Amino acid sequence: MIELTQIEKRFGDAVILKDISLSMAEGSVTALVGPSGGGKSTLLRCINLLEVPTSGSLALGPETLSFTPGQKTPWQSIQRIRRQTGMVFQNFQLFPHQTALQNVMESLVTVLGWQKEKARQHAMELLTKVGMAHKADAWPSTLSGGQQQRVAIARALAPSPRVLLCDEPTSALDPELAAEVVDVLAKLAAEGTTMVMATHDLRLASSIANRVVFLEAGRVVESGTASDIFQQPREERTRRFVASVTAAQTTGM
Repeated sequence: MIELTQIEKRFGDAVILKDISLSMAEGSVTALVGPSGGGKSTLLRCINLLEVPTSGSLALGPETLSFTPGQKTPWQSIQRIRRQTGMVFQNFQLFPHQTALQNVMESLVTVLGWQKEKARQHAMELLTKVGMAHKADAWPSTLSGGQQQRVAIARALAPSPRVLLCDEPTSALDPELAAEVVDVLAKLAAEGTTMVMATHDLRLASSIANRVVFLEAGRVVESGTASDIFQQPREERTRRFVASVTAAQTTGM
């Protein structure tokens, strides 16, 4: 479903990702974990080409792209990949001048060319799915962080993407509001939605991810099931990271 082969990403002389090769099956949930600056968000953004890899190859659904240093990737090819993905950002990024319903409808009307009534019906179905139908006419400024993130998830799902990409979906939220978002993501996972998420929240990763990938300094240190990584990690660096984050999250509860 998603195949990354020898992905490298450089910004000038700085190597942000190095030799990343991963496969993510359809219907799976993959959590990218690791210290800040380890490459989680960059790898996530390379999947939908918000960041174009310097070298390597990416296959998503029927599309395959190869990247070569100094060679520009055609815009049409980038768009074919992006149309298969939905992105949920850390800070929601809802349009402040649009209601919750209008935010979810926007891509359907302006990008896909749907009639407004059809878009409205689909958007309401998605708001119902994430528990936000009662706030369809609310402005983002009147919603809590958890409510805004649930609207953002509905917006990302609107064009029926093959994969939902979540960049730190709970990190801007306090624990109670984060729990609302975790519940929505868990429901989507149970329904078979393919997801890849970058997260510091080990409780989120352990509760819904089929696979966890630990990244540090732009490399994959270890990958496995959630129980493998969080309960029986093979690498000493993984053990130290899990212990430190678990202690911090327990203290913060």
